[in-house]
Amino acid sequence: MSTATQRKESALLWQLPILEALPDTIQKMIKRLPIYLLQDMEEIRIRENRPLMVYSNGREYFVSQEGTISSRRDTAYQITADDTQKLLQLISDYSLYAFDEEIRNGYLTLRGGHRVGMTGKAVLEDGKIRTMKYIKSFNIRISREVIGAADKIMPYLLTGKDICHTLILSPPQMGKTTLLRDLARKISDGFPGFQGLKVGVVDERSEIAGCWHGLPQKKIGFQTDVLDGCPKAAGIMMMIRSMSPRVIITDEIGRVEDVAAIQEALNAGIRIITSAHAAGIKDALARPFLSSLLESRIFERVAVLGDTLGVGTLEKIYNADFSTQFLSQPIR
Repeated sequence: MSTATQRKESALLWQLPILEALPDTIQKMIKRLPIYLLQDMEEIRIRENRPLMVYSNGREYFVSQEGTISSRRDTAYQITADDTQKLLQLISDYSLYAFDEEIRNGYLTLRGGHRVGMTGKAVLEDGKIRTMKYIKSFNIRISREVIGAADKIMPYLLTGKDICHTLILSPPQMGKTTLLRDLARKISDGFPGFQGLKVGVVDERSEIAGCWHGLPQKKIGFQTDVLDGCPKAAGIMMMIRSMSPRVIITDEIGRVEDVAAIQEALNAGIRIITSAHAAGIKDALARPFLSSLLESRIFERVAVLGDTLGVGTLEKIYNADFSTQFLSQPIR
């Protein structure tokens, strides 16, 4: 089998776990879509009384009942109440109560590590979300594994036999979770010239490891332990106390308590790799939370992802005080 064929088959592996979670009507439409869209599919959007849409190849498409695509809304299949009710039954295995915690957080994880986000009416208790009802909108996000995604950045994160404290800045859908996942695998398994280290992944939104029934669905390394669905600050502290990792990886820090937990990890001699939403250094410095974090110079490397050469382009890598920029040009 040729490398191109293997790549094509790998790009379509998402179909089985996602198609089996879709109502028959929508499943048939998705299966009929052109192969080039299926290979690069990122999202399937299902909203009651509104058109069926997919996101692929960097743009959105309307999907007709015949499985054809269009840029015109009036040609699209309109999602029915029966579609959304059936979808909710399928993704929850006909037992919503068993997934109460996930529904409260606004998403469920499918086999394969794919995630279904959902919105509806929030039911509050003491000012906090207890559950959701009237769930009418779904975003099925296809989780992809890109083995080797970390190769381009790894040489800049090494200092001898250790890993630099690293912050990855990226706008949404630029591949930061894919990069973090492959960093976990590479650091855990090791590679020529680098002996693998114990890695702890605090996966608050079940995206890095894509755990399903407690088991990671993605290749995250044989020395990697995953704390799934746990808030980052609490998870970092639990990892420090219970699993003695050398490196902790987590996604999208954004709260004051996250910084306090990161500081505890640093004090314990643990290396940290994490990410935050920002289009670049200027954008990050304009946000009070990220600005104070960057000015503290906790991170020895700050990497910026973008799309100048396509999604996942490594645009820049800086040292702690931004006095050094390690890349002469972007790499993908």
